[in-house]
Amino acid sequence: MRRLEPLRCLCVLPSFAGGGAERVTLLLAEALAAQGIASSLVVVDGNGPLAPAVPRSLSVKVLHRRRLRHALPALAQHILSERPDILFSSLDYVTAALAGLLLPFRRRPRLVAREANLPSLAYASAGLSRWMRFAYGRCDLVIASSRRMAEELRAHYRVCERRLMLLPNPVDVSALRRHAHAQPSPAPDGLTDDFCVGDARCFVASGRLVSQKGFDRLLACWPHMHPCDRLILLGDGPGREGLMRQAEALGVARRVHFAGFVDNPWAWYARADAVLLASRFEGMPNVALEALACGAPVIATPESGGIGELADEAAPGDVAVVPMGEPYIAAMQAVSVRHACGPSASRLPSVHAMEVVAAALATRLKALASG
Repeated sequence: MRRLEPLRCLCVLPSFAGGGAERVTLLLAEALAAQGIASSLVVVDGNGPLAPAVPRSLSVKVLHRRRLRHALPALAQHILSERPDILFSSLDYVTAALAGLLLPFRRRPRLVAREANLPSLAYASAGLSRWMRFAYGRCDLVIASSRRMAEELRAHYRVCERRLMLLPNPVDVSALRRHAHAQPSPAPDGLTDDFCVGDARCFVASGRLVSQKGFDRLLACWPHMHPCDRLILLGDGPGREGLMRQAEALGVARRVHFAGFVDNPWAWYARADAVLLASRFEGMPNVALEALACGAPVIATPESGGIGELADEAAPGDVAVVPMGEPYIAAMQAVSVRHACGPSASRLPSVHAMEVVAAALATRLKALASG
């Protein structure tokens, strides 16, 4: 029988934190609406730097709880009242909570989980690995952002082929490039837009200041860089004070600028001579995708998830994948000054275009709901 009402997808977020998983969820929720799927959001804590970026077209329910575990009764009640066809999660601990929460449901929505990190590195402990194996076993569809991730989910997390989807991370290239034309703000430590001229190289790294992102490893490389080279760190997090102390101890504090969370990181990417990823683990890093869309080359560690596949898709030289340490330092030292005062031609492979990704996901969700 033909469905008379549009498919309803409820996306679950713990907050509007500025991470890649949250950004992708907001992008996909808005894009699915254009594909005929009625998307809405339920958020445990409505605070976070991405709150102003939530599309006005999306219905948002805020549960006003500080922790996910405290919100589970209210979340269950909201799911029961809304009766969505699809529950979508892009954060592992949210997926695990939903898998358990849905157990007593007599008629439950389809659970769709998008994995944000490479499982072999993100779930190193046996206990966490077992818990995620249970969670993925309860999912109707698991989305992997790289072939490497898909292979691990099949081999170690018992996700069979019919419940697995390989889906590139989406990038709204046009929107990013519009933002990238603006002047970078805020300018840290008096640094202004003139950092894109002269012989000094400017490198940009972006992400939450946590161990996963490896900014401590990046700082350890900086004493080996030319005294004129500058590093801009975009993002905030619990590791900020420790990283600032490390920069002081290494004698590079004057050449490393902590910009904090910025609403428009793309203006910085567009003007960087290279965007750096020093991650200890990732899925498919959105920073790399967005930097390429803004025309900047990328240097990344092999641990950065599916970055090797991205390097294969991109033009030669656009993405360098090198181990942290001397090879990484050599790759940075080989970077040329671009003198870019705005976005140059996009280097991003077309498979990551928002329209392409959203259409593929919408087709799979509709088939899942009708199956």
